[in-house]
Amino acid sequence: MNKQEIRDLMRFFDKSGINRVKIKDGEFSIELQKGFDSSTVVVPSQSAAPAGAPMVSVASVVTGKVENKENESKGESIKSPMVGTFYTAPSPGSEPFVKVGTVVRKGQTIAIIEAMKIMNEIEAEFDCRITEMLVDDGTPVEFDMPLFGVEKV
Repeated sequence: MNKQEIRDLMRFFDKSGINRVKIKDGEFSIELQKGFDSSTVVVPSQSAAPAGAPMVSVASVVTGKVENKENESKGESIKSPMVGTFYTAPSPGSEPFVKVGTVVRKGQTIAIIEAMKIMNEIEAEFDCRITEMLVDDGTPVEFDMPLFGVEKV
């Protein structure tokens, strides 16, 4: 891959719903990953280039948080503890765990995040009232992404 192809790949990756991609072709490899924290880390690849091949400095790991201003609550919020797909109900067609206005108690299930084919119940971290639903059902979520706007009770 040349520098322009890598830049194009990074732009495509940024705009996609993909959280991680790893490409390996002979001695060349690149891994792109997003969603773990708000800082960006770039680690240069140290692999040896085949004889006669042009030396290209590439990033082997790029991590960065997806900035989504419309999903930021002004007050307290319950955030995603992991990367996965967010679901508001235990199964399709079922009633959602919570709605705006619902008062929940610490430990009560408020959503599910599917990660690697495992359904993980998300529980309220404290007693609160749901004031906003910040993520739609079936939406991919990132680590530490606000899911619900809440008001402590």
